[in-house]
Amino acid sequence: MTATKTRSGGGAASAPTQLTMAGALNAALRDAMAEDDRVVVYGEDVGPLGGVFRVTDGLQHQFGDERIWDSPLAESGIVGTAIGMAIYGMRPVVEMQFDAFSYPAFEQIVSHVAKMRNRTKGRVSLPLVVRIPCAGDIGGVEHHSDSSESYWASTPGLTVVMPSNPADAYSMLREAIASDDPVIFMEPKSRYWAKAPLALPVTTAPMHRALVVREGSDVTLIGYGPTVRTALEAADAAVDEGLSIEVVDLRSLSPFDDETVSASVRKTSRAAVIHEAAQFGGFGAEVAARVTERNFFHLAAPVLRITGFDIPYPSPKLEEYHLPTADRVLAALASWEWDLS
Repeated sequence: MTATKTRSGGGAASAPTQLTMAGALNAALRDAMAEDDRVVVYGEDVGPLGGVFRVTDGLQHQFGDERIWDSPLAESGIVGTAIGMAIYGMRPVVEMQFDAFSYPAFEQIVSHVAKMRNRTKGRVSLPLVVRIPCAGDIGGVEHHSDSSESYWASTPGLTVVMPSNPADAYSMLREAIASDDPVIFMEPKSRYWAKAPLALPVTTAPMHRALVVREGSDVTLIGYGPTVRTALEAADAAVDEGLSIEVVDLRSLSPFDDETVSASVRKTSRAAVIHEAAQFGGFGAEVAARVTERNFFHLAAPVLRITGFDIPYPSPKLEEYHLPTADRVLAALASWEWDLS
């Protein structure tokens, strides 16, 4: 396949329609492939089936099996071949199917994808996207509900992002595909079916920026991906208790938007972070450290973490007890001494 680039020149936005996150991701892939024939998509069952979550539904019919195809069940090989394609001018988008399925590709991603630009003193970039459906709350069994974001976020050279809603899913995936550097694009599985009215194409804030998605005055609650919904539910419930919660959606884990987070924390003087992964060594520890280091004299209390438990992901019957909920958020916030007078 010749690596050439074509552009459609854009076009007027469509009328708003209810679109799921899976549908928004599908549209982002479709539009990126239509505008640039260097974009190829492959992974396990992404072709005729359209992916386990139907994110690639219909794309092979539209673009053919030279632009989107099913790979062997070999994640290391999937990413390894993507490295070669990216070096030679393609823009591969590969799917890991499930979060824990990405671990066989760990060495390729950490040792090669993340280091190629530095290893070549900037001469070689890798414009590739690794899509990883992640996190739980879908009744999945072991290896199907992991939250692996800390592995990737702790690796210099990788951009790691996680949208929480359909609009960001479309906009951030388009931006990730256009990036000249590798992006780990994590997709919270429990949000695939969340709907929102969208007029495509839509452009939201740059993917490296966090967003305040609910204003508040008493505490900053920091979430990303699936826990943004939980944080908003907690903020709604807190109103009845006279507590005003500001919710920040990180969107990007690496790079980290210290500016937006710190501005919110300095306004509220308190902060908590919520994620599904285990607490020990989890991404919330990095968030708490950064918030404390940059805002120590503005904090009225220690930064709290509301997380999954320090266990392997439990069976489907038990995940409702494992995952952080709005009630657990409010219980954690109640552990502080408050003076709201």
